Amino acid sequence: MSPGHIAALVAAGAFVLLVILLAIPLVKLGRTLDETTVAIRKAHERGDPLLIGANDTITHVNTQLERVDGVTANVQQVSSNASALSSVFTATLGGPLVKTAAFSYGVSKAIKARKQAKAGEVGKHARRTRKRGRK
Repeated sequence: MSPGHIAALVAAGAFVLLVILLAIPLVKLGRTLDETTVAIRKAHERGDPLLIGANDTITHVNTQLERVDGVTANVQQVSSNASALSSVFTATLGGPLVKTAAFSYGVSKAIKARKQAKAGEVGKHARRTRKRGRK
């Protein structure tokens, strides 16, 4: 055996060792990719019912929102009707009602003052007039 043959055998052995060392990570990477593929397949199988349930939920929520829109429109109409009724009441009865209340208050004060004058009591208006007269 010549030194060239020995060198070729050493080189061939080193090449085989290199191939073995590189094959181990490649096999592990293949297993990892297989597990990843299985996990993705399971997630896909479990994801379909989840998406179907989410779609049903969104459909139900949209139905409820349409009902809420109808209720909101009715409440807005009732509110505007109440505002209009309040404005009509204020315009037609508000002014005369305030005038009537003021008139009845004035009449009651006048009757009370007259009763006090008949009883001989001096009211605060009479006191003011006397004080002004003294000065």
